[in-house]
Amino acid sequence: MSHGERPSFIRNYSDIQNDDGVRFQGTDELRSIGSPFSPALGLTRLGIHHELLPPGRRTSLPHAESAEEEFVYVLEGTPDVWIDGDLFRLAPGDGVGFPAGTGIAHSFLNNTDKPVRLLVVGEATKPENRIVYPANPERRALRTDWWEDAPVRPLGPHDGKARAPK
Repeated sequence: MSHGERPSFIRNYSDIQNDDGVRFQGTDELRSIGSPFSPALGLTRLGIHHELLPPGRRTSLPHAESAEEEFVYVLEGTPDVWIDGDLFRLAPGDGVGFPAGTGIAHSFLNNTDKPVRLLVVGEATKPENRIVYPANPERRALRTDWWEDAPVRPLGPHDGKARAPK
């Protein structure tokens, strides 16, 4: 058994973690703190991220994608998943899948007072992929890849923003 230097395709999420301070384009809102495994491990067909979600933050603006599938697994904490305007509480061990082309809009929110850790797996960026933000139609002006003919799905009452308890 070898205990030599580890190969470059073995990495710990903490070694590749992005700086805390990444904000949503055009806002002061802080995003989750990501660790992008795929580029660090040389993977080109999968997008794999460890996401640390501090209290009161969300992974993304609620969105749906035309050509890229996504899977999110809860490692730690109890986040809410926002699906088409409704919240569903998750627990460690829960996995959520978003098939491409369905128009199911989603985001993960930490509305608790403890950190959440997620494993996010999806297809690598496809040039044909389009995206829509049904809760934030003003984002259309910022995108060249807007999904014009996305399936229209009714939206529930939640605005998609995370709120940490006081």
